[in-house]
Amino acid sequence: MPEITSDCSSSKTLHAPSNQYDVAELITRYLESIGIKYTFGIPGGAIEPILNALAKSTRREGITHINSCHETAAAYMADGYYRETGQLGVCIATSGPGATNLLTGVSCAYNNNIPMLILTGQPAIPSFGKNALQESSDAGVNIMGMFEHCTHYNSLISHPDQLPNKLASALLTAIEAKGPVHLSFPVDILRQSLSVQQPMFDLAHKLHHRSKSFDHGQADELVRQLQKRPKPVFFIGSGAGEAIESIMRLAKKTNALFVTTPDAKGLINPLHGAYRGVFGFGGHESATNCIQANTGITVAFGTSFDELSSNAWSKDLLNESLIHVDEITNNFLDSPMAMLHVHGHIATVCQHVIDHLAGSSTSSTKKNAVIEGHFNPYIQFEKLEKYYSDDTPIKPQRLMKELSECFPSSTRFLADAGNSMLWAPHYLQPKNRRGSGFEHPPPYKSERRSKTNNWLRLTLKFAPMGWAIGASIGVSISRPDYTTVCIAGDGAYLMCGQEITTAIRKKLSVIFVILNDSAYGMVMHGQRLAKAERTSFELQTVDFAKQAESLGIPGFVIRSPKDFDNIDFKQLCAQKSPAILDVRIDREEVPPMKTRLKALGTLQEK
Repeated sequence: MPEITSDCSSSKTLHAPSNQYDVAELITRYLESIGIKYTFGIPGGAIEPILNALAKSTRREGITHINSCHETAAAYMADGYYRETGQLGVCIATSGPGATNLLTGVSCAYNNNIPMLILTGQPAIPSFGKNALQESSDAGVNIMGMFEHCTHYNSLISHPDQLPNKLASALLTAIEAKGPVHLSFPVDILRQSLSVQQPMFDLAHKLHHRSKSFDHGQADELVRQLQKRPKPVFFIGSGAGEAIESIMRLAKKTNALFVTTPDAKGLINPLHGAYRGVFGFGGHESATNCIQANTGITVAFGTSFDELSSNAWSKDLLNESLIHVDEITNNFLDSPMAMLHVHGHIATVCQHVIDHLAGSSTSSTKKNAVIEGHFNPYIQFEKLEKYYSDDTPIKPQRLMKELSECFPSSTRFLADAGNSMLWAPHYLQPKNRRGSGFEHPPPYKSERRSKTNNWLRLTLKFAPMGWAIGASIGVSISRPDYTTVCIAGDGAYLMCGQEITTAIRKKLSVIFVILNDSAYGMVMHGQRLAKAERTSFELQTVDFAKQAESLGIPGFVIRSPKDFDNIDFKQLCAQKSPAILDVRIDREEVPPMKTRLKALGTLQEK
């Protein structure tokens, strides 16, 4: 998980002993001071003063507001923006249905430890309890009560003087708790003036300079365990993004093998000689074998042990041989059986361990080198022959091969809930195309790994359909010179695909790859494997390329691998516009989903 950052070079401390601001204007001034560049949402009467203030901010080259088509997608965009930049995502909605529409996206952020600031409106305070239009106070549809269960800070601003302290508390909580926070504003409060008698809080410094502390006693015990029980297995989660280089150095130092959760595959090079694949949902048999065969210790970094990451709470992983390293205290609640919890900044913990392990690395150069070629030979792929199949309709496995080879190495892939989040972590294997003439132009050509450079992103816990569609726009907003590829099923696209118009308006290079099988694919395959009633999974067959044509953007129908030869991907990635690849996949291909059915207790093996 990336660290919250702010652009300190552009942040400002406002000294205004005699200045008067209305509350809405002061909100934007505070957000500017911490380096916020974008907000996401939909306008409405109850938040009109905030939108007015944002328009003024845009004119002074401050904050740009991105209009989504639906508030849920606005939260997904803020989510994706944070995952790419490490900067706080901000989403805005009006009262009533605007605020309730945010709930799914906010809940997803809450479950996946994504810091986010949510600003919602309310009718004027004197109208509370009078059935005002779209009322969502405690006397109406109580949005404060709803947000209480999916935020770490949740407060209504009932007086202008509350703003500075409550906003500061919300922002600091979002960072420390790693999750969403919510402030709601009656429209009459937004319009009231507030005299700023003191300099604004120096929030930029507090947000940017996070503690790198750790428990020295626990870290020293980790050193002792690694000395006693060499050749560990490392279990890397998505929360280890900032620390991945330190973890790789420690892996070399200890001669460790490592596996990743599905959402952490994008943090590492899948051709690394010590990598044994994805463990859990959509994972590899080689990763399961690695965990099962481990007779030493397993050291987990930056992960909760949710169902999809832990292979349905595998006892081969969750046992007394586990050591859990994390800076999110709540993640330790998932590993009470572990022999050791090491709390603190993961990169600093790893460096401490490296510094205190006796001797130099015993790892063989061959083992830890990057393996040349298309595949890491230690990873066992299911049905590898289908990865190379020329059949029509195209095999999903072969689709992942084409996506791996057709896009530049800097591409960000996002896989949506459903079959996409099974096929992508299992088979997606991007190549390093440096030197091919296909890379992005300088300064992006020689991009080095950073704490936010995760080439494959998923959302595992709450996992709403349509998340990747909005999140890919949030990613692309922050990296407009990179290609972003959104992999989603036709069912997910039908839920949130209207957001492609947002990408068109903002001239974003987002390629929407739609796995079109005219079905809710995971439901269909789940019913088959469970020998359940075949019901409610069929969808209307849609020609999404025609939708693209109606929107004036490129669209292609792909039925076989040969159809990829008709697409100029270099040109497609260079244009400032989204595109649609409508891929008619073989719906009979079953994704690697048996672990999920075992957790549900519905798998019928025979």
